[in-house]
Amino acid sequence: MQVDVADSAAKMFGSGYNCAQSVATALAEKAGLEPERMLALSAPFGGGVARTRNVCGAVSGMLMILGAAHPDLNKAEIYALSREAMERFASEFGSVICAELLAGIESDSSPVPSERTKEYYAVRPCEKFIRFAVKLAESMCKTI
Repeated sequence: MQVDVADSAAKMFGSGYNCAQSVATALAEKAGLEPERMLALSAPFGGGVARTRNVCGAVSGMLMILGAAHPDLNKAEIYALSREAMERFASEFGSVICAELLAGIESDSSPVPSERTKEYYAVRPCEKFIRFAVKLAESMCKTI
């Protein structure tokens, strides 16, 4: 039985990994990358890049995979593809900015991650962002 990559990414998030790690690592092998290396490379991008609440980690992870899956594209082409992905994400959720996506939910920009509790997961919409980013990356990548 084939495991759904979006389910794998959601499970990673639910076990404590950040949004970028969850998206990028779940898709790493399909993009020809080592999951352990991708886990480390994507670590700084959680919480909207180092918890600054800027670009959503799920979006960052998705963009990493787009770049890895399209090594033949020049800068203009990969930028255009990346912008399309970001626009599609923003069309679905209203923004690609973590702080805007978490509007109305208690969150801070401290470098210290929030404790992952049942209550944390109950109010966080991040799993739906992760699932969407994985599916979008899969649909936009030639190699996966």
